[in-house]
Amino acid sequence: MIDQILSDGARALGIQLGRREIERFSTYTSLLLEWNEKFNLTAITDPVEIAVKHHLDSLTCLKAAEFGRGALVADVGTGAGFPGVPIAIVRPDLAVTLIEATKKKLIFLEEVRRRLELPHVELVHARAEDVGKQAEYREKYDIVLARAVSVMRVLIEYSLPLVRVGGVFIAQKGPEVDGELAAAGPGIGTLGGGKPDVVRLTIPGTDIGRSMVVIKKLKPTPAHFPRSSSQIVRKPLGTRVG
Repeated sequence: MIDQILSDGARALGIQLGRREIERFSTYTSLLLEWNEKFNLTAITDPVEIAVKHHLDSLTCLKAAEFGRGALVADVGTGAGFPGVPIAIVRPDLAVTLIEATKKKLIFLEEVRRRLELPHVELVHARAEDVGKQAEYREKYDIVLARAVSVMRVLIEYSLPLVRVGGVFIAQKGPEVDGELAAAGPGIGTLGGGKPDVVRLTIPGTDIGRSMVVIKKLKPTPAHFPRSSSQIVRKPLGTRVG
């Protein structure tokens, strides 16, 4: 049943899953449930819900923008690997970097990469604001993804410094995102982003709505961004003071 849910859901997103991809998703689910008992990786523990609310939800990113063949993709605050790992499973041509600050989650992701045989996946153990300052990662990526990391006016400073000029940042959000975008608007421009587009869709086979916020990088991010995490959270860009 789960295999059919995945296959049908992926097909609705324009993705054809072969037996090898289905096996990888099955192994990923098993690893998630096994490691969750000691590492608390997810609150979702029903395999069907994992298939829908983690795997298929992650794949909706592929409907938000064009993922060119061989594109460099970064997943900011990937946690247990969402959305980066499902995307890496169905698009082995992409070079996917998973950025995560929590060591135990990186240990889990290393096992996922090994068991699923995903050599095109890179793991980076660091905070996103630190990665964005490093020359080897700054403004490198064609596409940067973030799912359930923070509010937009905070998330943009973690993510946009990693996007190359001409690339895009995709934030997975719930149905109601207009307020977040209004608050983040001035900061998006400051960091080099253009006017956001919002792609609204539902997870296949459900009525769960998603707003995919797509921001194109129009110009380089000023060198003093990103700031420290405490500064980003305490005084997010776009916040009106006084």
